[in-house]
Amino acid sequence: MQSIEKIINKLNPELVKKHDLAKVYQQVLADPSVHEFLTAHRGQINSEMLKKSWPNLYEYYVRQHKADPVTVGYKTELFLNNNAIDLRYVPDKSKIDHDRELATKKHLHLIKLPESLHNVRLSQVEVTPGRSQVLTAIQQFLAKFAQNPHQKGLYLSGDFGRGKTYLLAGLANQVAAMGKEVVFLHVPTFIAELSSHFEDNSLQTEIDRVAQADLLILDDIGAESLSQWSRDDVLGVILQARMDNILPTFFSSNLAMADLEEHFKETKNAIDPVKAARLMERVKTLATEVVVSGENRRH
Repeated sequence: MQSIEKIINKLNPELVKKHDLAKVYQQVLADPSVHEFLTAHRGQINSEMLKKSWPNLYEYYVRQHKADPVTVGYKTELFLNNNAIDLRYVPDKSKIDHDRELATKKHLHLIKLPESLHNVRLSQVEVTPGRSQVLTAIQQFLAKFAQNPHQKGLYLSGDFGRGKTYLLAGLANQVAAMGKEVVFLHVPTFIAELSSHFEDNSLQTEIDRVAQADLLILDDIGAESLSQWSRDDVLGVILQARMDNILPTFFSSNLAMADLEEHFKETKNAIDPVKAARLMERVKTLATEVVVSGENRRH
C-alpha cells in the first residue's frame, strides 16, 4: 500500500510542498461522509487500522470534492476489508439509469416505427377519462406478466389520434426493461415490405422472430392491404404460433374487433369469410378489446 505522502503527492502535490499533512488529516476526518463511515464502524476500527488506511481515506475524500474524468459514472465507496478500510468504485445513479436505458433499447425492436418510441414511458402518459380503462388494464397485465409471462394481451381500438401507439410504446419499454424481447411493428408497412425478404431468403427468419418474441405488438392492424398469402401464410402463421405458445400479443386498430373480421374477409383476389373468421378467432383468443377514447391529439 502506498504511503499517505505518495497518495497526496499524486492527487494534490501542493499539500506535500507545504508539509501540511496535519491539516490534511483534520480535513479528512472532518468530512461528513468519512465521519459517518467511521462512526458507523467505530467498534471495528482501531488506531492501527486507521493509520494503515489513511491513503484510501484521503483518496476517498478527494473524490468527494474533485471530479475525475476517468471515473465519470462511478462513485467511491468505503468498506471494511479484513483489517483495513478499503475503497471501491461503484456505478452511480446516472450510470445505472444510462445502462438501463441502453438495455431497454436493445430489447425493444421497432419495425417500421419511429425511433422516438424508445423514449416513451408509462409514467409520462397523461391519465384522462378516455385512457383510464386501458391504463388500468396495462398495469394489471404488467403485474401478472412479472409473475407469469404467458398472459392474454389487449386489443386497443379507437379513432385516429387517441394515443394508442403511444400507450403501447410505454408498455413495450417497460417490458423491455425487464430484459424481455419485444417486437413492436407497424402492420401495414410490415405487410407491404414482406417481398423484400425474398431477395436474401430471410422471410422465414423474420416471421420466426416476430412469432417467438416475448411480447409482440401489432400496431394499426386493419389498415393493411392483404393478399391471401400475407393473410393466411404470414399473419395467420404468426398469430397461430403465439396462440399455441400462449405468448402475449397486443394490437392497436382504428377498427373495432367486429369490423376487423370484415376487413380480413376481402383480399386482393378473393372474399373468404371462413378464413377471416378463423384468423379473427386467433385475435380474440390472444387479446381482450379495450376502447381508447378522448380528443384527437394529432390536432
